Amino acid sequence: MITENRNNVAFTKSIYLKSVSFIMLLMVLLTSCKKNNFNPYKQIQPKGPKPAWAPTITPQMLTVIEALDSISPIPLYTLSPQEARLQPSPADAAMRVMRNYGIPNPPMKVDTIGRDIPVPEGSLIHVRIYTPKTGKGSYPVIVYYHGGGWVIATIDTYNASAQALAEQTDAIVISVEYRKGPEFKFPTAHEDAFEAYKWAIANASTLKGDSTHMAVAGESAGGNMAITVSIMARDRGVRMPLHQLAIYPVANNDLNSTSYIQYAAAKPLNRPLIEWFLMHYLNTPAESADPRIAVLKADLAGLPGVTIIGAEIDPLQTEGKLIADKFMAAGVKTTYKLYVGVTHEFFGMAQVIPEAKDAQALAASQLKNALK
Repeated sequence: MITENRNNVAFTKSIYLKSVSFIMLLMVLLTSCKKNNFNPYKQIQPKGPKPAWAPTITPQMLTVIEALDSISPIPLYTLSPQEARLQPSPADAAMRVMRNYGIPNPPMKVDTIGRDIPVPEGSLIHVRIYTPKTGKGSYPVIVYYHGGGWVIATIDTYNASAQALAEQTDAIVISVEYRKGPEFKFPTAHEDAFEAYKWAIANASTLKGDSTHMAVAGESAGGNMAITVSIMARDRGVRMPLHQLAIYPVANNDLNSTSYIQYAAAKPLNRPLIEWFLMHYLNTPAESADPRIAVLKADLAGLPGVTIIGAEIDPLQTEGKLIADKFMAAGVKTTYKLYVGVTHEFFGMAQVIPEAKDAQALAASQLKNALK
């Protein structure tokens, strides 16, 4: 009888140990699955091979490019500006990828309102104001300029970028719908950008904004204007911003640079499209050398700190690094980061491109530190 009880105890102990081992193994497997599923970007994979113009492109970026090709197959530079403005954008392609993979939009952490503000000649332009829902009595202010070569795109096209900056910096973002060519030639967009900056200084307090803690930001043509606005503020005796964020900015007029040659056929931005932009915005080709366009030719001394974000697969890659180097040579505190494997326009695509998530975090960190 005693032997039987001992056997029962041993049997029970064996079953217990096996159960514990099974449970531990199950937990390891579940943890492994969670880790594997933790990266939501891994599921985003392209259908075809890498194109010849982008041997280093990431799977996620290529998936967006494939989506863009499917919804906007006509090269914009073969269209009129009015026709080009009706075509789907890279932002639309990113949203298509989100829908294809069941990726939801995160809840908005900002409220938005629109305002029409005065610019020279009695005209009005529209701005969209993003205010964080954090309930503070006062916020720093970032004036943001969208891309599009001064010819296409709108604040809607670049909504994701402006919203991300507002949410991640806990600052008010004023996104500017400046006038574009060919209806409004150079330097109209640049002057509108500066007028919007001055309006933001004068009206910040009515928006819960602090005009003594302001920055400028922009992408592509908008990155160019963010830098130009800082120069205008310095030269015209207006309070300068505390920081500049320039994301793959237009900074030079050299269409034979290393990256222009290497990525002449890239998407969504390529050499023929840039030539098309300049043709429709500038009054004459000679104006491309104006320091408001080719900011590499401008005096950068005394400007506020700058963060420059570059994309590898981009005709503007070379000039982005050159303007960063010139800022540093001028004694301006400069942060530069080049994101490998991504194209022009990647910044606003954080839901589908991991490099965009990192770039937004870098931009927000730099702005928050400057706007303290």
